[in-house]
Amino acid sequence: MQQKKVILLAGPTASGKSKLAVHIAQHIDGEIINGDSMQIYKEISILTSRPDTKETSIIKHHLYGFHSVKKKFSTGLWLKMTIKKIKEQWNKNKTPIIVGGTGLYFKALTDGLVEIPDIPNKLRVEIRKLHKDAGQKIFFKKLMKIDPFVENFISSSDSQRSIRAYEVKKYTNKSLFTFIKNTKANFNTDVFRKIFINTPKEILSKKIDQRVENMFAQGVTQEVKKFLNIKIDKQLSSNKIIGIQEIRDYLAKKITLSETKELIKLKTRQYAKRQFTWSRGHMKSWGMIYSPNFKDLLKKTIDKIF
Repeated sequence: MQQKKVILLAGPTASGKSKLAVHIAQHIDGEIINGDSMQIYKEISILTSRPDTKETSIIKHHLYGFHSVKKKFSTGLWLKMTIKKIKEQWNKNKTPIIVGGTGLYFKALTDGLVEIPDIPNKLRVEIRKLHKDAGQKIFFKKLMKIDPFVENFISSSDSQRSIRAYEVKKYTNKSLFTFIKNTKANFNTDVFRKIFINTPKEILSKKIDQRVENMFAQGVTQEVKKFLNIKIDKQLSSNKIIGIQEIRDYLAKKITLSETKELIKLKTRQYAKRQFTWSRGHMKSWGMIYSPNFKDLLKKTIDKIF
């Protein structure tokens, strides 16, 4: 029996992951699992560029468009469902291909998810207020006093992780470092084939522009209109989908159609930049590939798998 493998295919938004994944799956008898936190929602498909029916009819796709925008979703839940899907596919002698742009999902799968108890909201609010009043520089010094262990893995300018470490220490009396150290990976490292599509920025920028134009041609305005009619909690992640706010403003006649498109293109480029930054920090062991020629890109990917 062939060695069990899991193909991880990541890359910035609009880099062509979905199309490439379908061709890989045809080559290696695989099935596709979603690794994008915004493509889980059933009510939003155009705006999140979910694989279309043409792609999903060729190869079986899993964990796309199954979750309601009205409900919370977490990395932990995604991980649980994905591990189950990987094992199911292995049992059918299929190769799972996980495709997406959510770095945290891939990190959780390859390194394990840090299991921290839920921090009471009251304490979280208090610590956020302390951070706001003190500023990051002084807050980080306070953190070092109560938890010196975290100095080696949290940058002094990283406010998000500093707040997290502070609240963990205050609530559990244990260092965040202890939780990270005790985190176990879900699979042996050698099962993974890790590939990142490293599209040059100027080419990606053109692809993003084209994608946004296509969205409007496909009726994204109507899709967002329906979304806005669903009463959902403002704290939920589905509100953060790029384009929701901009199309809301357009529908309210606050901005023109061309301003709406430009803002969405700009925000998408900024998001792609964050994805590249994440890849440099967390994906050093990944194979970085690119070719402007699709056949060549597919060949490079297949070569990385075997």
